[in-house]
Amino acid sequence: MKFLVTGGAGFIGSHIVDRLVEAGHEVVVVDNLDPGAHDGPPEWTNPSARYLWVDLANPSAWSDELAGTDAICHQASKVGLGVDPGDIAAYVQANDVATAAMLGELHRQGWWGRIVLASSMVVYGEGRYRCDQHGSTHPAARTEADLRAGRFEPTCPRCDSDLVGELVGEDAPTDPRNIYAATKLHQEHLCTAWSRYASAPVCALRYHNVYGARMPRDTPYAGVASIFRSRLASGLAPLVFEDGGQRRDFVHVDDIARANVFALTATVAPTGAFNVASGAPITLLEMAEALANADGRSLTPEITGEFRLGDVRHVVADGSRARDELGLTGTVAPRDGLARFATDPLRRPPRAAP
Repeated sequence: MKFLVTGGAGFIGSHIVDRLVEAGHEVVVVDNLDPGAHDGPPEWTNPSARYLWVDLANPSAWSDELAGTDAICHQASKVGLGVDPGDIAAYVQANDVATAAMLGELHRQGWWGRIVLASSMVVYGEGRYRCDQHGSTHPAARTEADLRAGRFEPTCPRCDSDLVGELVGEDAPTDPRNIYAATKLHQEHLCTAWSRYASAPVCALRYHNVYGARMPRDTPYAGVASIFRSRLASGLAPLVFEDGGQRRDFVHVDDIARANVFALTATVAPTGAFNVASGAPITLLEMAEALANADGRSLTPEITGEFRLGDVRHVVADGSRARDELGLTGTVAPRDGLARFATDPLRRPPRAAP
């Protein structure tokens, strides 16, 4: 089979490319080597794949490769929370405009194959909660006043009492609470709308907190695992925001790649949204401590009490659909994956400051 992988030089995309090549498939990568993320072609480019160093938003530079392509793995994206609202245009251009350009070209050429989209758990906003008095509830965004006062836990919007966190299933309401989250949900909407016109299958894999080898180093747009790992690599203790009690599901990039390859190659194309997670949530402080312990230099994580307005408190996945329909079983346990990650190679710092 032939696959087009957008963003295939990046952290997650490169692992997917390797797995597809190992399985004997033809792989074409479209990647613009964004200077905010890359300092040039990475050292892990796969010699058996073809690379087009072009922008997905410029279809004339890559559309000839659609001939014979069986499926598209759409990983290209500007990731991370964003530093401030000035990032809006860059996120919309990289994530939504480029996706729209791709879908428009697919329509123009009459290509109606399978698309597997890299989405994210950030589309949910806060996770799912239950109030003892009012049952299942969805708290409002945390205010700056509460965060400054150290009130990090969301409360019931009806009685202001404490809440109990629950697993977030794919049927949970979407509520993006930062720029990146809004663009990822829009990608889902664009691809779903295209699929209705094309009668073609689209699968959105909602990644939870991904970590592993080849993560970018020394960029504020990287995930928290990479930020902690970058500090440790520089001989500095990880800085943990809020009180460190934020719960997340850290999923190893090997499991993300497995889920993508299954979704791309399954005889019956999976459709709709899937949480892709480890099923073993931990707090940010626990994750930082695991990395620091594996690093072995006695660098104790520091709880700073700082916060970012776009962050949410807890997001813990219900991964049963991915287990049942994507065969995502036997995932890497965080304690094992983080021990590996402490010494995994990271991507070289970008050549241009974000």
